[in-house]
Amino acid sequence: MGDDRKHVRDLACPLRTADDLDPLLDRIGDARIVLLGEASHGTHEYYAWRAALTRRLITERGFSFVGVEGDWPDCYRVNCSVRLASSAADPREVLRGYERWPTWMWANEEVADFTRWLREHNAQRPPHDRVGFYGLDVYSLWDSLRAILGYLREHEPEHVDTALHAFRCFEPYAEDPRSYARATRLVPTSCEDAVVDMLRDILARAATDGGADRDAAFNAEQNARVAAGAEAYYRAMVRGGPESWNVRDHHMVDTLDHLLDHHGPGTKAVVWEHNTHVGDARYTDMVDSGMVNVGELARERYGEDDVVIVGFGSHHGSVIAADSWGAPTERMPLPPARRGSTEALLHDAVSEAGALFVFPADQPRWLAEERPHRAVGVVYHPGAERWGNYVPTVLGRRYDAFCWFDESRALSPLHGAHPAGGEMETFPDAG
Repeated sequence: MGDDRKHVRDLACPLRTADDLDPLLDRIGDARIVLLGEASHGTHEYYAWRAALTRRLITERGFSFVGVEGDWPDCYRVNCSVRLASSAADPREVLRGYERWPTWMWANEEVADFTRWLREHNAQRPPHDRVGFYGLDVYSLWDSLRAILGYLREHEPEHVDTALHAFRCFEPYAEDPRSYARATRLVPTSCEDAVVDMLRDILARAATDGGADRDAAFNAEQNARVAAGAEAYYRAMVRGGPESWNVRDHHMVDTLDHLLDHHGPGTKAVVWEHNTHVGDARYTDMVDSGMVNVGELARERYGEDDVVIVGFGSHHGSVIAADSWGAPTERMPLPPARRGSTEALLHDAVSEAGALFVFPADQPRWLAEERPHRAVGVVYHPGAERWGNYVPTVLGRRYDAFCWFDESRALSPLHGAHPAGGEMETFPDAG
Protein backbone atom coordinates (compact mmCIF):
# COMPACT_ATOMS: atom_id res chain seq x y z
CA MET A 1 0.00 0.00 0.00
CA GLY A 2 2.88 2.35 0.80
CA ASP A 3 4.38 1.91 -2.69
CA ASP A 4 0.93 2.47 -4.24
CA ARG A 5 0.56 5.77 -2.40
CA LYS A 6 3.99 6.90 -3.57
CA HIS A 7 3.20 6.01 -7.18
CA VAL A 8 -0.11 7.88 -6.90
CA ARG A 9 1.71 11.00 -5.66
CA ASP A 10 4.28 10.69 -8.45
CA LEU A 11 1.54 10.97 -11.10
CA ALA A 12 -0.69 13.56 -9.39
CA CYS A 13 -0.72 17.05 -10.94
CA PRO A 14 -2.50 19.76 -8.89
CA LEU A 15 -5.83 20.80 -10.41
CA ARG A 16 -6.62 24.38 -9.36
CA THR A 17 -7.19 26.43 -12.52
CA ALA A 18 -7.97 25.69 -16.17
CA ASP A 19 -4.27 26.18 -16.98
CA ASP A 20 -3.55 23.03 -14.95
CA LEU A 21 -5.27 21.05 -17.71
CA ASP A 22 -2.23 21.52 -20.00
CA PRO A 23 -0.95 17.93 -19.53
CA LEU A 24 -4.37 16.61 -20.51
CA LEU A 25 -4.48 18.85 -23.61
CA ASP A 26 -1.09 17.43 -24.53
CA ARG A 27 -2.42 13.88 -24.08
CA ILE A 28 -5.46 14.64 -26.23
CA GLY A 29 -3.26 15.95 -29.01
CA ASP A 30 -5.02 15.46 -32.37
CA ALA A 31 -7.63 12.98 -31.08
CA ARG A 32 -11.02 13.33 -32.74
CA ILE A 33 -13.21 12.14 -29.85
CA VAL A 34 -12.87 13.13 -26.18
CA LEU A 35 -15.19 11.34 -23.74
CA LEU A 36 -15.59 13.11 -20.38
CA GLY A 37 -17.18 11.17 -17.54
CA GLU A 38 -18.65 11.80 -14.12
CA ALA A 39 -19.05 9.55 -11.07
CA SER A 40 -22.51 11.03 -10.46
CA HIS A 41 -25.08 13.12 -12.31
CA GLY A 42 -25.25 15.57 -9.41
CA THR A 43 -21.76 16.87 -8.62
CA HIS A 44 -20.64 20.47 -9.22
CA GLU A 45 -16.95 19.72 -9.79
CA TYR A 46 -17.57 17.18 -12.54
CA TYR A 47 -19.75 19.58 -14.54
CA ALA A 48 -17.57 22.62 -13.90
CA TRP A 49 -14.29 20.94 -14.88
CA ARG A 50 -15.80 19.22 -17.92
CA ALA A 51 -16.94 22.68 -19.00
CA ALA A 52 -13.49 24.18 -18.37
CA LEU A 53 -11.79 21.48 -20.44
CA THR A 54 -14.42 21.72 -23.18
CA ARG A 55 -13.96 25.49 -23.46
CA ARG A 56 -10.25 24.92 -24.06
CA LEU A 57 -10.91 22.15 -26.59
CA ILE A 58 -13.26 24.44 -28.51
CA THR A 59 -11.09 27.56 -28.46
CA GLU A 60 -7.65 25.94 -28.77
CA ARG A 61 -8.28 22.69 -30.66
CA GLY A 62 -11.30 23.51 -32.82
CA PHE A 63 -13.77 20.97 -31.44
CA SER A 64 -17.06 21.10 -33.31
CA PHE A 65 -19.82 20.05 -30.91
CA VAL A 66 -20.71 18.70 -27.49
CA GLY A 67 -22.80 15.53 -27.21
CA VAL A 68 -24.39 14.77 -23.84
CA GLU A 69 -26.31 12.02 -22.10
CA GLY A 70 -29.56 13.87 -22.72
CA ASP A 71 -32.70 13.68 -24.85
CA TRP A 72 -32.39 14.76 -28.48
CA PRO A 73 -35.42 17.14 -28.67
CA ASP A 74 -34.62 19.02 -25.43
CA CYS A 75 -30.94 19.36 -26.28
CA TYR A 76 -31.71 20.38 -29.85
CA ARG A 77 -33.62 23.39 -28.49
CA VAL A 78 -30.47 24.28 -26.53
CA ASN A 79 -28.44 23.74 -29.70
CA CYS A 80 -30.64 26.20 -31.59
CA SER A 81 -30.13 28.74 -28.83
CA VAL A 82 -26.35 28.42 -28.54
CA ARG A 83 -25.93 28.45 -32.33
CA LEU A 84 -28.17 31.54 -32.54
CA ALA A 85 -30.60 29.64 -34.75
CA SER A 86 -33.73 30.49 -32.76
CA SER A 87 -35.34 33.43 -30.98
CA ALA A 88 -34.37 32.03 -27.55
CA ALA A 89 -32.17 34.75 -26.11
CA ASP A 90 -30.87 32.77 -23.16
CA PRO A 91 -29.98 29.04 -23.07
CA ARG A 92 -30.71 29.10 -19.34
CA GLU A 93 -34.40 29.64 -20.05
CA VAL A 94 -34.38 26.77 -22.56
CA LEU A 95 -32.80 24.51 -19.94
CA ARG A 96 -35.49 25.51 -17.44
CA GLY A 97 -37.99 23.96 -19.87
CA TYR A 98 -36.57 20.46 -19.32
CA GLU A 99 -39.42 18.38 -17.92
CA ARG A 100 -38.43 14.71 -18.10
CA TRP A 101 -37.10 13.37 -14.81
CA PRO A 102 -34.28 13.70 -13.78
CA THR A 103 -34.42 17.35 -14.81
CA TRP A 104 -31.33 18.32 -12.81
CA MET A 105 -28.96 16.39 -15.09
CA TRP A 106 -28.97 19.26 -17.59
CA ALA A 107 -31.25 21.90 -16.08
CA ASN A 108 -28.64 23.21 -13.66
CA GLU A 109 -26.63 26.38 -13.16
CA GLU A 110 -23.38 24.73 -14.23
CA VAL A 111 -24.73 23.77 -17.67
CA ALA A 112 -26.48 27.13 -17.94
CA ASP A 113 -23.14 28.90 -17.41
CA PHE A 114 -21.44 26.76 -20.05
CA THR A 115 -24.18 27.13 -22.67
CA ARG A 116 -24.30 30.90 -22.12
CA TRP A 117 -20.55 30.98 -22.74
CA LEU A 118 -21.03 28.83 -25.84
CA ARG A 119 -23.65 31.21 -27.23
CA GLU A 120 -21.32 34.17 -26.73
CA HIS A 121 -18.47 32.23 -28.36
CA ASN A 122 -20.65 31.35 -31.36
CA ALA A 123 -21.81 34.95 -31.78
CA GLN A 124 -18.28 35.78 -32.93
CA ARG A 125 -18.21 33.03 -35.57
CA PRO A 126 -19.90 32.49 -38.95
CA PRO A 127 -22.98 30.23 -38.88
CA HIS A 128 -21.24 27.25 -40.52
CA ASP A 129 -18.48 27.33 -37.88
CA ARG A 130 -20.61 27.49 -34.72
CA VAL A 131 -20.28 24.82 -32.03
CA GLY A 132 -23.36 22.68 -31.36
CA PHE A 133 -24.89 21.05 -28.28
CA TYR A 134 -26.75 17.76 -28.82
CA GLY A 135 -28.42 14.97 -26.86
CA LEU A 136 -27.26 11.43 -27.65
CA ASP A 137 -29.83 9.47 -25.62
CA VAL A 138 -32.79 7.35 -26.64
CA TYR A 139 -35.61 8.09 -24.18
CA SER A 140 -37.65 10.77 -25.98
CA LEU A 141 -40.09 8.59 -27.92
CA TRP A 142 -43.20 10.79 -27.81
CA ASP A 143 -41.38 14.12 -28.00
CA SER A 144 -39.51 12.86 -31.05
CA LEU A 145 -42.71 11.66 -32.72
CA ARG A 146 -44.29 15.09 -32.17
CA ALA A 147 -41.20 16.80 -33.57
CA ILE A 148 -41.34 14.63 -36.70
CA LEU A 149 -45.01 15.44 -37.25
CA GLY A 150 -44.29 19.15 -36.82
CA TYR A 151 -41.48 19.03 -39.37
CA LEU A 152 -43.48 17.08 -41.93
CA ARG A 153 -46.54 19.32 -41.60
CA GLU A 154 -44.38 22.37 -42.23
CA HIS A 155 -42.02 21.05 -44.92
CA GLU A 156 -43.57 17.90 -46.42
CA PRO A 157 -47.31 17.77 -45.67
CA GLU A 158 -47.82 15.15 -48.39
CA HIS A 159 -45.71 12.69 -46.33
CA VAL A 160 -47.41 13.03 -42.94
CA ASP A 161 -49.35 9.75 -43.15
CA THR A 162 -46.45 7.40 -42.32
CA ALA A 163 -45.56 9.40 -39.21
CA LEU A 164 -49.21 9.61 -38.16
CA HIS A 165 -49.46 5.83 -38.41
CA ALA A 166 -46.52 5.45 -36.01
CA PHE A 167 -47.89 8.08 -33.64
CA ARG A 168 -51.34 6.46 -33.51
CA CYS A 169 -49.80 3.06 -32.85
CA PHE A 170 -48.42 4.42 -29.57
CA GLU A 171 -51.52 6.45 -28.58
CA PRO A 172 -53.17 3.70 -26.46
CA TYR A 173 -50.20 3.74 -24.06
CA ALA A 174 -50.75 7.35 -22.90
CA GLU A 175 -47.05 8.26 -23.20
CA ASP A 176 -46.14 5.65 -20.59
CA PRO A 177 -43.15 3.64 -21.85
CA ARG A 178 -43.59 0.94 -19.21
CA SER A 179 -47.17 0.43 -20.31
CA TYR A 180 -46.02 -0.01 -23.90
CA ALA A 181 -43.17 -2.32 -22.87
CA ARG A 182 -45.48 -4.54 -20.81
CA ALA A 183 -47.98 -4.72 -23.67
CA THR A 184 -45.33 -6.00 -26.09
CA ARG A 185 -44.58 -8.80 -23.68
CA LEU A 186 -48.21 -9.87 -23.37
CA VAL A 187 -49.30 -9.38 -26.99
CA PRO A 188 -47.21 -10.60 -29.96
CA THR A 189 -47.50 -7.23 -31.75
CA SER A 190 -45.69 -3.95 -31.35
CA CYS A 191 -45.11 -0.60 -33.03
CA GLU A 192 -41.71 -1.70 -34.31
CA ASP A 193 -42.79 -1.95 -37.95
CA ALA A 194 -44.51 1.44 -37.79
CA VAL A 195 -41.45 3.34 -36.53
CA VAL A 196 -39.06 1.45 -38.81
CA ASP A 197 -41.26 2.29 -41.81
CA MET A 198 -41.33 5.94 -40.74
CA LEU A 199 -37.53 6.02 -40.35
CA ARG A 200 -37.01 4.35 -43.73
CA ASP A 201 -39.40 6.81 -45.37
CA ILE A 202 -37.70 9.89 -43.92
CA LEU A 203 -34.16 8.70 -44.66
CA ALA A 204 -35.06 7.72 -48.24
CA ARG A 205 -36.33 11.24 -49.00
CA ALA A 206 -33.34 12.84 -47.29
CA ALA A 207 -31.03 10.81 -49.53
CA THR A 208 -32.69 12.16 -52.67
CA ASP A 209 -33.43 15.82 -51.94
CA GLY A 210 -31.94 16.69 -48.54
CA GLY A 211 -35.05 18.54 -47.39
CA ALA A 212 -35.88 22.24 -47.42
CA ASP A 213 -33.41 23.07 -44.65
CA ARG A 214 -30.37 20.89 -44.00
CA ASP A 215 -30.36 21.27 -40.20
CA ALA A 216 -34.13 20.94 -39.91
CA ALA A 217 -34.09 17.84 -42.10
CA PHE A 218 -31.27 16.33 -40.03
CA ASN A 219 -33.24 17.06 -36.84
CA ALA A 220 -36.23 15.19 -38.29
CA GLU A 221 -34.03 12.27 -39.35
CA GLN A 222 -32.49 12.02 -35.90
CA ASN A 223 -35.88 12.18 -34.19
CA ALA A 224 -36.96 9.26 -36.39
CA ARG A 225 -33.85 7.33 -35.32
CA VAL A 226 -34.66 8.12 -31.69
CA ALA A 227 -38.23 6.86 -32.10
CA ALA A 228 -36.98 3.59 -33.60
CA GLY A 229 -34.28 3.25 -30.94
CA ALA A 230 -36.63 4.05 -28.08
CA GLU A 231 -39.17 1.49 -29.26
CA ALA A 232 -36.44 -1.17 -29.34
CA TYR A 233 -35.15 -0.03 -25.94
CA TYR A 234 -38.54 -0.28 -24.23
CA ARG A 235 -39.21 -3.73 -25.69
CA ALA A 236 -35.83 -4.92 -24.46
CA MET A 237 -36.34 -3.31 -21.04
CA VAL A 238 -39.12 -5.66 -19.96
CA ARG A 239 -37.15 -8.75 -20.95
CA GLY A 240 -34.40 -7.89 -18.48
CA GLY A 241 -30.72 -8.64 -18.91
CA PRO A 242 -28.13 -6.47 -20.66
CA GLU A 243 -29.98 -5.99 -23.95
CA SER A 244 -31.71 -2.68 -23.09
CA TRP A 245 -28.44 -1.18 -21.82
CA ASN A 246 -26.69 -2.29 -25.01
CA VAL A 247 -29.46 -0.90 -27.25
CA ARG A 248 -29.09 2.45 -25.51
CA ASP A 249 -25.29 2.67 -25.72
CA HIS A 250 -25.23 1.51 -29.34
CA HIS A 251 -27.78 4.23 -30.10
CA MET A 252 -25.62 6.89 -28.43
CA VAL A 253 -22.53 5.93 -30.45
CA ASP A 254 -24.60 5.74 -33.65
CA THR A 255 -25.90 9.26 -32.89
CA LEU A 256 -22.32 10.44 -32.42
CA ASP A 257 -21.54 8.91 -35.82
CA HIS A 258 -24.44 10.72 -37.49
CA LEU A 259 -23.36 14.03 -35.93
CA LEU A 260 -19.77 13.60 -37.13
CA ASP A 261 -21.05 12.90 -40.65
CA HIS A 262 -23.47 15.83 -40.53
CA HIS A 263 -20.76 18.28 -39.49
CA GLY A 264 -18.39 17.05 -42.17
CA PRO A 265 -14.68 16.24 -42.58
CA GLY A 266 -12.38 17.28 -39.75
CA THR A 267 -15.17 17.31 -37.18
CA LYS A 268 -14.15 16.70 -33.55
CA ALA A 269 -16.53 15.90 -30.69
CA VAL A 270 -16.62 16.18 -26.90
CA VAL A 271 -19.01 13.81 -25.10
CA TRP A 272 -20.32 14.32 -21.53
CA GLU A 273 -21.76 11.17 -19.92
CA HIS A 274 -21.54 9.10 -16.75
CA ASN A 275 -18.37 7.09 -16.14
CA THR A 276 -20.41 3.91 -16.59
CA HIS A 277 -21.03 4.93 -20.22
CA VAL A 278 -17.71 6.49 -21.25
CA GLY A 279 -15.29 4.31 -19.24
CA ASP A 280 -14.43 1.25 -21.36
CA ALA A 281 -16.70 -1.58 -20.14
CA ARG A 282 -14.07 -4.23 -20.95
CA TYR A 283 -12.09 -3.15 -17.88
CA THR A 284 -14.99 -3.49 -15.43
CA ASP A 285 -17.32 -6.27 -14.33
CA MET A 286 -19.82 -5.04 -16.93
CA VAL A 287 -18.12 -7.33 -19.44
CA ASP A 288 -19.08 -10.37 -17.33
CA SER A 289 -22.74 -9.41 -17.72
CA GLY A 290 -22.52 -9.08 -21.51
CA MET A 291 -22.74 -5.29 -21.42
CA VAL A 292 -21.00 -2.91 -23.80
CA ASN A 293 -20.79 0.86 -23.52
CA VAL A 294 -19.95 4.07 -25.34
CA GLY A 295 -16.27 4.02 -24.35
CA GLU A 296 -15.71 0.48 -25.60
CA LEU A 297 -17.67 1.04 -28.82
CA ALA A 298 -15.96 4.36 -29.54
CA ARG A 299 -12.48 2.86 -29.14
CA GLU A 300 -13.44 0.00 -31.45
CA ARG A 301 -15.14 2.21 -34.02
CA TYR A 302 -12.73 5.16 -34.21
CA GLY A 303 -9.48 3.60 -32.98
CA GLU A 304 -7.78 4.05 -29.63
CA ASP A 305 -5.46 6.74 -30.98
CA ASP A 306 -8.44 8.91 -31.94
CA VAL A 307 -10.36 8.51 -28.64
CA VAL A 308 -9.35 9.88 -25.24
CA ILE A 309 -11.43 8.90 -22.19
CA VAL A 310 -11.31 10.95 -18.99
CA GLY A 311 -12.89 9.62 -15.79
CA PHE A 312 -13.93 11.70 -12.77
CA GLY A 313 -14.24 10.83 -9.09
CA SER A 314 -14.25 12.15 -5.51
CA HIS A 315 -13.91 10.86 -1.96
CA HIS A 316 -16.69 12.60 0.01
CA GLY A 317 -18.99 15.60 0.04
CA SER A 318 -22.55 16.10 -1.18
CA VAL A 319 -24.51 15.20 -4.29
CA ILE A 320 -27.86 15.78 -6.02
CA ALA A 321 -29.92 12.61 -6.45
CA ALA A 322 -33.28 11.09 -5.45
CA ASP A 323 -34.22 8.17 -3.23
CA SER A 324 -36.45 6.52 -5.87
CA TRP A 325 -37.24 6.89 -9.56
CA GLY A 326 -39.28 10.05 -10.12
CA ALA A 327 -38.93 11.20 -6.49
CA PRO A 328 -38.12 14.80 -5.51
CA THR A 329 -34.62 16.09 -6.15
CA GLU A 330 -32.52 16.04 -2.97
CA ARG A 331 -29.18 17.31 -1.81
CA MET A 332 -27.65 14.24 -0.16
CA PRO A 333 -24.40 13.55 1.69
CA LEU A 334 -21.73 11.62 -0.18
CA PRO A 335 -20.08 9.51 2.55
CA PRO A 336 -16.32 8.90 2.58
CA ALA A 337 -15.43 6.22 0.05
CA ARG A 338 -15.29 2.56 0.95
CA ARG A 339 -12.01 1.17 2.26
CA GLY A 340 -9.98 -0.49 -0.51
CA SER A 341 -11.55 1.61 -3.27
CA THR A 342 -9.75 3.79 -5.79
CA GLU A 343 -11.26 6.81 -4.06
CA ALA A 344 -9.92 5.76 -0.66
CA LEU A 345 -6.44 5.22 -2.10
CA LEU A 346 -6.37 8.66 -3.72
CA HIS A 347 -7.72 10.27 -0.53
CA ASP A 348 -4.90 8.71 1.50
CA ALA A 349 -2.17 9.53 -1.04
CA VAL A 350 -2.97 12.97 -2.45
CA SER A 351 -2.77 16.13 -0.33
CA GLU A 352 -4.26 18.39 -3.03
CA ALA A 353 -7.98 19.20 -3.06
CA GLY A 354 -8.00 18.35 -6.76
CA ALA A 355 -5.59 16.44 -8.96
CA LEU A 356 -5.18 15.40 -12.58
CA PHE A 357 -3.74 12.02 -13.54
CA VAL A 358 -2.64 11.42 -17.13
CA PHE A 359 -1.87 7.74 -17.39
CA PRO A 360 1.52 6.64 -18.77
CA ALA A 361 2.04 3.67 -21.09
CA ASP A 362 4.10 1.90 -18.42
CA GLN A 363 1.56 1.82 -15.59
CA PRO A 364 2.24 1.31 -11.90
CA ARG A 365 0.36 -1.40 -10.03
CA TRP A 366 -2.40 0.85 -8.69
CA LEU A 367 -3.51 1.63 -12.26
CA ALA A 368 -3.11 -1.91 -13.59
CA GLU A 369 -4.95 -3.87 -10.87
CA GLU A 370 -8.67 -4.06 -10.24
CA ARG A 371 -10.19 -1.94 -7.44
CA PRO A 372 -13.73 -0.84 -6.53
CA HIS A 373 -14.56 2.54 -8.14
CA ARG A 374 -17.63 4.51 -7.02
CA ALA A 375 -20.59 5.11 -9.34
CA VAL A 376 -23.59 7.13 -8.09
CA GLY A 377 -26.80 7.11 -10.12
CA VAL A 378 -29.81 9.41 -10.20
CA VAL A 379 -31.31 7.11 -7.53
CA TYR A 380 -28.95 6.97 -4.59
CA HIS A 381 -28.97 5.74 -1.00
CA PRO A 382 -25.93 6.93 0.97
CA GLY A 383 -26.60 4.29 3.59
CA ALA A 384 -25.94 1.52 1.05
CA GLU A 385 -22.34 2.56 0.41
CA ARG A 386 -21.01 -0.52 2.18
CA TRP A 387 -22.70 -2.88 -0.29
CA GLY A 388 -23.34 -1.04 -3.53
CA ASN A 389 -22.35 1.90 -5.73
CA TYR A 390 -18.95 0.48 -6.72
CA VAL A 391 -17.79 -0.96 -10.04
CA PRO A 392 -14.70 -3.23 -10.07
CA THR A 393 -12.36 -1.32 -12.36
CA VAL A 394 -8.88 -1.43 -13.87
CA LEU A 395 -8.53 2.34 -13.77
CA GLY A 396 -5.54 2.67 -16.11
CA ARG A 397 -7.31 0.84 -18.95
CA ARG A 398 -10.86 1.99 -18.36
CA TYR A 399 -9.69 5.61 -18.83
CA ASP A 400 -6.75 7.46 -20.34
CA ALA A 401 -6.78 10.13 -17.63
CA PHE A 402 -8.61 10.88 -14.37
CA CYS A 403 -9.76 14.06 -12.62
CA TRP A 404 -9.84 13.70 -8.85
CA PHE A 405 -11.49 15.81 -6.11
CA ASP A 406 -11.09 14.94 -2.47
CA GLU A 407 -14.27 16.78 -1.46
CA SER A 408 -17.01 17.54 -3.96
CA ARG A 409 -20.30 19.37 -3.61
CA ALA A 410 -23.78 19.09 -5.05
CA LEU A 411 -24.56 20.96 -8.24
CA SER A 412 -27.28 23.64 -8.38
CA PRO A 413 -30.52 22.53 -10.12
CA LEU A 414 -32.50 25.25 -11.88
CA HIS A 415 -35.68 23.79 -10.41
CA GLY A 416 -34.35 23.65 -6.85
CA ALA A 417 -33.76 20.70 -4.54
CA HIS A 418 -34.97 19.42 -1.17
CA PRO A 419 -32.49 18.75 1.63
CA ALA A 420 -32.07 15.07 2.43
CA GLY A 421 -33.39 13.66 5.67
CA GLY A 422 -31.31 14.45 8.73
CA GLU A 423 -30.70 10.80 9.56
CA MET A 424 -28.37 10.53 6.57
CA GLU A 425 -26.12 13.25 7.92
CA THR A 426 -25.02 10.98 10.77
CA PHE A 427 -24.14 8.01 8.58
CA PRO A 428 -20.80 6.63 9.82
CA ASP A 429 -17.57 6.78 7.86
CA ALA A 430 -17.66 4.12 5.13
CA GLY A 431 -13.99 4.38 4.33
